[in-house]
Amino acid sequence: MRVLIADDDMISRTVLKVLLSKWGYEVLEAEDGEQAWNILEEENSPRLVVADWVMPGLDGPDLCRRLRESGDKSYHYIILLTSRDSKEDIVGGLNAGADDYITKPFKPEELEVRLRVGKRILALQNSLEEALALQRYQAQHDPLTGILNHGEILQVLEREISRADRQRGSLAVIMGDLDHFKKVNDTYGHVAGDAVLVEVAERMRRNIRLYDALGRYGGEEFLLVLPGCTADEAYQIANRILKNIQSQPVLFQDNSIPVTISLGLAFNKVGERSEQTDLVQAADTALYQAKQNGRNRVEIIKD
Repeated sequence: MRVLIADDDMISRTVLKVLLSKWGYEVLEAEDGEQAWNILEEENSPRLVVADWVMPGLDGPDLCRRLRESGDKSYHYIILLTSRDSKEDIVGGLNAGADDYITKPFKPEELEVRLRVGKRILALQNSLEEALALQRYQAQHDPLTGILNHGEILQVLEREISRADRQRGSLAVIMGDLDHFKKVNDTYGHVAGDAVLVEVAERMRRNIRLYDALGRYGGEEFLLVLPGCTADEAYQIANRILKNIQSQPVLFQDNSIPVTISLGLAFNKVGERSEQTDLVQAADTALYQAKQNGRNRVEIIKD
């Protein structure tokens, strides 16, 4: 684990570096608080910090205070080294944002134990962050296909409508529905149907732009949000999706399952505020037309 030592005294830094290196830490050094702050601002900076209280310019408590006020999402565990041992000073250091303190002169064994505590706290913090990230992902994504779920794709659409309105930009919406999907489930089983949905979602994802959004609207229906996309560009994307899905069957166990999709396109009126429900309804109406006109095709409605 990497540790940042911030101390303006070279001898103290050297002693600390020797000890921490012996305990298996990778040590970075800072000669004062400002240099320490510059290191901590870098991406993937050390999350365990040992800082002297008294340093020229930016001292230990000021460094703690600045770090806590910066809004950095990665938590840093800070141990202050100080010769001050009054309760007022200790409370002041902890209030500034320090996690722990050690009074000088300190015993190496005490420092080692306190560093281990810091490592445990950071490990718990990492576990919590990973759990929260997983929770956010699960709340936003469809558990079967891994693409955005119904609620999240509609939130993306609402944000892109607001952006298009502010910037007077274009916005395209595509509603897609697999053709005769009930027949797939009835013929090959629901597990095969799930495999088809997963494969179709992946093929759609591969055929849109990096900043486009794809979500499962419900059942075998998909919703795509294409910001800054003209009618011609959206039509090209829709046809690319159409051709890619029909180009080869989905293989499941010993079965080769032919799949096609119908797509309906709708667009905002540049310079006018569009409503989410109106765009979705327009795309759904275009999808209905595609179904009525023979399926496996693209139909367009301009809002």
